[in-house]
Amino acid sequence: MTDTGAADPQTAIDAETAAGARERDPRIEARNAGDVGEGIPFIGAGPGDPGLLTVTGRELVEDADLVVHAGSLVNSDLLEEYCADAETVSSIGKDLEELVPRMRDAYEAGREVVRLHSGDPAIYGAAVEQMDALEHEGVPTYIVPGVTSSFAAAATLRTQLTLNGVANHVAFTRPQGKTLDPEDDHIAEFVEMGDVTTCVYLGTHAVAETMDRLLEAGRDPDTPVTVVYHASWPDEDVIEGTIGTIGERVEAAGYRASALVVIGDAARKEGYERSYLYGDWANRGAGESGERDTANGEADD
Repeated sequence: MTDTGAADPQTAIDAETAAGARERDPRIEARNAGDVGEGIPFIGAGPGDPGLLTVTGRELVEDADLVVHAGSLVNSDLLEEYCADAETVSSIGKDLEELVPRMRDAYEAGREVVRLHSGDPAIYGAAVEQMDALEHEGVPTYIVPGVTSSFAAAATLRTQLTLNGVANHVAFTRPQGKTLDPEDDHIAEFVEMGDVTTCVYLGTHAVAETMDRLLEAGRDPDTPVTVVYHASWPDEDVIEGTIGTIGERVEAAGYRASALVVIGDAARKEGYERSYLYGDWANRGAGESGERDTANGEADD
């Protein structure tokens, strides 16, 4: 067993990012996203509702001996329902130097270890640095996707993030702050494009400031903005407004975290057009080309 002393996660991160150090990981071709593999799975817990945890994710957490989870960002009902027999540890307030040895030692002791992130690990999840650190310690890892809050918000709003004639693109972004420099804040640019649904994560505490910057950048104050607090949780709340009004409304509601901000017309289904999928394309006739185009249209529209 590896020594139980603190690992050095930065060494692993430096090794993985060094120029020329990485070759294509053979596991990319050896397994699919839905496969259960050897090692510690990094599972997306979904937006909150336990039912939105994937089937594979649920099976893995039910079999786990140790579940390291994202604290209050993961619904306690999910932990109680699926992790009743496991040791559960919140990652809040713990750095990599503490988390990595704890997961490593448990895995090497023969315990089933699960790392449970909120939403999907691929969106602002900080999963890769943990995975690289564990791999550096000889512990294999893999990702089990989850439902991100943007998709839960769209379901709540009974709409699509891409909508024919309204939004051809989706931007997942966050506002400037302690961890993002002003020059890396591109929200105003996404909004200026017009046909983009802009989903702002990690910005509940700064909705008013973000909207003020959009106004200063010349964006239309009547642009629709919808804020979905705790999407899919029992206390879910939807606040509608515009760039000019939403800041005051969110502040009045008292929300400072755990909300998804959706900027653009798609949130309200305003002005969308009929899709080609069930119109002209549906009447193109049978054939391999038509079937392939229809399948692509299904995904896109």
